[in-house]
Amino acid sequence: MEWADLMRAANAGDEAAYARLLKGLAIELRAFVRGALARSNSAVDVEDIVQETLIAIHLKRHTWIDTEPFGPWMRAIARHKFIDAMRRIGRRVHVPIEDFENLLSAEEANPDTPRSDVEKHLPQLPDRQRGVVQSIALDGRSISETAKQFAMSEGAVRVALHRGVKTLAGVMRGAV
Repeated sequence: MEWADLMRAANAGDEAAYARLLKGLAIELRAFVRGALARSNSAVDVEDIVQETLIAIHLKRHTWIDTEPFGPWMRAIARHKFIDAMRRIGRRVHVPIEDFENLLSAEEANPDTPRSDVEKHLPQLPDRQRGVVQSIALDGRSISETAKQFAMSEGAVRVALHRGVKTLAGVMRGAV
């Protein structure tokens, strides 16, 4: 049976047809996801995306119009689930701020480096990084205060701080 026929039978209550449909779709979806992940160089688990797609198909099966082709409807769901997985990875930016505690205050990071030396090199940073480093490292504001000040998420502040401190350390090493 073709997928559309299996889906029609499943929607009519045929559990065996539904089981065959899901089994066949899982094989097709694994191939699609593996190919897409290979192109994206991502470390996402294929099976996670396949299962999310099958769940979405199950939950949305009533939205498929049985006079329309099944393949495009199913591939649209699979594509959206794949994109959702890629977005989740992109948002997983975790910079453990504790690793940089000793760099947060320029005077604590290196007591031999006067605050004025840090301030002298600060203009070499991009605007947003400069503002974040200034706010946290020199002015003593918290991550949440800085996030509100610059209308950024706390994660974005941590990333900007990490990048800014790293760039500043490189600039200062080169100036010594």
